[in-house]
Amino acid sequence: MSYRGEGGGGRGGGRGGGRGGGGRGEYYKNKYGRGGGRGGAGRGKSNQGDDNDSGGRFSSAGNNGGTYDSLISLLQSIDNRPYPGYHDIESSQRGWVNERYGYTLFVGRAQSDPFARPTRCRIVVPASVAQFPPVAYQNKIRAVALADFINRAFYEQCKSLGADQSAGGGGGGGGGWSGPKGGDVQIVGPNQHVLEHSAVTVRPTDGSIVAQFTVSLPARGRTILGQQAIHIFDSVVTKLVQNSLVYSALDSSKLQHHVLSVEDQDWLRKELSSKDLIAFVPNDAILPRASGADDRPMADQTDAKVIRFQSPPSLEVEFTLPNLKKSVRGMGIRKGVTLICGGGFHGKSTLLSAIQVGVYNKIPGDGREFCVCNDKSVKIRAEDGRAVHSVDISPFITNLPFGKGTHCFTTADASGSTSQASNIVEAIEVGAEALIVDEDTCATNFMIRDDKMMELVAKDKEPITPFVRKVRSLYEEKGISSILVIGGCGDYFDVADRVVMMDSYACLDVTDRAKEIAANASSSQTRIRHESSETIPFGSIAKRYPVGPAYRTNGKVSVRSKTVVSHGETELDLSGLEQIVSLAQTNAITSVIQKLSKTGSGDVSLLGVMNSMESLLDKDGLDSLDPGNFNGALARPRTFEMAGAINRLRANGCMSQNP
Repeated sequence: MSYRGEGGGGRGGGRGGGRGGGGRGEYYKNKYGRGGGRGGAGRGKSNQGDDNDSGGRFSSAGNNGGTYDSLISLLQSIDNRPYPGYHDIESSQRGWVNERYGYTLFVGRAQSDPFARPTRCRIVVPASVAQFPPVAYQNKIRAVALADFINRAFYEQCKSLGADQSAGGGGGGGGGWSGPKGGDVQIVGPNQHVLEHSAVTVRPTDGSIVAQFTVSLPARGRTILGQQAIHIFDSVVTKLVQNSLVYSALDSSKLQHHVLSVEDQDWLRKELSSKDLIAFVPNDAILPRASGADDRPMADQTDAKVIRFQSPPSLEVEFTLPNLKKSVRGMGIRKGVTLICGGGFHGKSTLLSAIQVGVYNKIPGDGREFCVCNDKSVKIRAEDGRAVHSVDISPFITNLPFGKGTHCFTTADASGSTSQASNIVEAIEVGAEALIVDEDTCATNFMIRDDKMMELVAKDKEPITPFVRKVRSLYEEKGISSILVIGGCGDYFDVADRVVMMDSYACLDVTDRAKEIAANASSSQTRIRHESSETIPFGSIAKRYPVGPAYRTNGKVSVRSKTVVSHGETELDLSGLEQIVSLAQTNAITSVIQKLSKTGSGDVSLLGVMNSMESLLDKDGLDSLDPGNFNGALARPRTFEMAGAINRLRANGCMSQNP
């Protein structure tokens, strides 16, 4: 996510060129004066250049710094000066050291005006001050869980102190042109999932705590409100540190439970394969959510209680959690082909939705803790209109009209069936081990083609091989399991290993009855031969090679929502990637694409590129996606969502089947 790039009269071809003449920044400099910038009044001269030159905006912040008293004095000296004077507090490497409270503040590139994106800041609290017990971050998953707990504490402190409210009463630009504005402190808000975030991290080498947040530097018009800035940095920020970044300020029992619960969920997910499972849903789980816009668990009402999940006895398995020292029992979904059937509104999709986000750990109290699935499970759906680049969809689609080939299929406007075929092949290409499918979001002609239709339309006139004929061979040949919600086609009974039915949110094992129905249908004397579900070989998957320069854009890259990215003049639609659960993941995905545009050589496969990216994130963390910029708005996406975004970007010549 780019925080750079307000419009202007041109950047001179790059960061070094700056805004150039005639831009908005130049207009304001002429109107309000040029003093107080990087070199104003002899203060804060930066080795990055002078903000008074045409090279106005630089890729990195200034490197002032010193004691916290020096910061306060500096803010006093720039009070009532033009807004560019805030550049003097930038401290990208040295930092402002608060010896009294034991932390160091780093200030990134100061925002260009009160209406611009807020200024990014970083605080580092050494382990000797934070004093979190080493056992709480002794491995990667515990460190992530601890950071998540601290992030939630920091976020709640921002709210309770009113630090997240601007002087104008509604966002960083409130208060009109001449009124007060800014002053709010913001950190990325958490959700029900425990993700690896850049907002708060725990350094495993020394146990220090790093928090990255934004401050909307206060102003009246374009005049610095130095006293308000002093209040923010000297009072508000210090309280946030004392109340959320220090172990003694937090509830130690809740912190311990949070960390151990997350680690147990991670352990349980890794244990699935030991019991030949791909998913597990615990008894007493609360699967329904409060609403479509609220991911918290549905609460009991006075006249009705939430129905908690209970496993069919025949599918029940048990695990003993190593940290919490308790047993959890629930439904184990074995590898192979599993159907979830039942009438409408009886809970099929609710169960599937809980399973598909089982790739992530949850906070205690979510209701879906310990509802886990194989971490290489991918939700599949149809996406009419998506772009497809050089995908071999021949396992599902061949013999298109007018001789159009499908071994290297490219289109800017995929149909429901070609998009779903592409989604499956792309997921397999980067290592999927299980597919999660809900018929409500699928192309009907891709999922089934019954005997009567096969009788009417000759095989050589139908290019689509439906999924029902491939799902079995997909598992037997490639070891890829499938969990499907199927409510309208009994042909899937023929190929399923097990069938569960949701009946008023009660889960029943109806495998024997489904197999009996399938056997009776196959043996009945009908004029039409039953072959709509006969399994045929799956086919091969072709490697593809991303061509980095094709992903470059001369325009701005910005994240508009969790599912929409503006990539230059192109809109990237990620709504088909249903396992993106955070806007911060989307921010990280855009950074991955930008990094690919600079490094992709076209001779490394997409899987190889993804493996390299995972290694980079494992080694250097999320800051490696936006180095030196104190970006606290990133969360780690999975390989499948990173690759999915790359696959969907409308860029000519971006993929090749030949290195």
